[in-house]
Amino acid sequence: MRFNKASTVIRKKSFFSALLILILSLLSLLVFHNSLLFFVLIIIAVILIFLDFIVISRKLFDTIGTKVILSITLFIVVLFFFLFIVLLNGSFFLLEHQSLSNLLFSSTWKPFSNKFGLFAVIIDTLLVTAISLVIAIPISLFTAIYITEYAPAKVRSTIRPFIDVLAGVPSVVFGLCALLVFVPVVRDVIAPFFGVNISSGFCIFTASLILSIMVFPIIISLCIESFSSVPIALKEASLSLGATKWETVKKVLFRASGPGVLSAIFLGFGRAFGETIAVAMVIGNQELIPSTLFGPGQTLASLIANNYVEISSIPLLESALIFVALILFAVVLLFNIGAYIIMKKASKRWKY
Repeated sequence: MRFNKASTVIRKKSFFSALLILILSLLSLLVFHNSLLFFVLIIIAVILIFLDFIVISRKLFDTIGTKVILSITLFIVVLFFFLFIVLLNGSFFLLEHQSLSNLLFSSTWKPFSNKFGLFAVIIDTLLVTAISLVIAIPISLFTAIYITEYAPAKVRSTIRPFIDVLAGVPSVVFGLCALLVFVPVVRDVIAPFFGVNISSGFCIFTASLILSIMVFPIIISLCIESFSSVPIALKEASLSLGATKWETVKKVLFRASGPGVLSAIFLGFGRAFGETIAVAMVIGNQELIPSTLFGPGQTLASLIANNYVEISSIPLLESALIFVALILFAVVLLFNIGAYIIMKKASKRWKY
């Protein structure tokens, strides 16, 4: 408050000083006919006015910057509702011709016969997501623990960049590698090992395998950040009481970083649930409820990718694919809301 008053007083003095100098400059020119003094006084007055303008401009720019940032934030919120409204509006045409129960609980997907049952696709999506997370979570946690607590500094600084680069690799590259490596391995080795002698390798298990690899870097990076944020004093206190390194990890590290680990898992779920290209390349792309994990399937995201070419020929199919996108949008939204509630409760429970 005092600073604002002082700033106002200074600005008033600056303004009156500039005004007085302007008057003196006019007197010097009109009365004394001294053009040199006139120009000197004019320059001084201009400098004083410019300094006063800078103060006004900084406040003006600060105000404008605040409004711009607020507008950008509101745009993000509006964009969320805009996407929801667009998807909901595009789904109405399908819902006018098909009942919601028939869409969600029928397994028959035949667009040319106006049958758009999504039950088998939903089951396949949940299977692929669940299996990929079952594979990814333990491996990611143990990797993050090793890098944070056991690895030497040189090893840690060497491994981290590779993990970060892996997170930025395009999904189509993962899909191509799965096509060249995992499909033959699953077909010739893994499927026969589990007693399935007839498998093309394009199956739910292959899709889950490559999806788990794609989730690794996200969960590992976030877990490392969570583990690294735990105060050293907590770990030292546990070790000083006689706890082993692993006991400290279990009882101190996991407890203190629990909300961060949950956040990493939730983000991994979001990546796995909505992944498209890599899954579409190796899952087999058949709308079937699988009798085995080594049979072909289809996810909601890959269903959109495999049918978008035929949208122009079948208007009802366009609405059906928009409805599939709406399901993806709604599931991720509900999962994030549930994750937020769980993390909030976990933060209170695991707070030191």
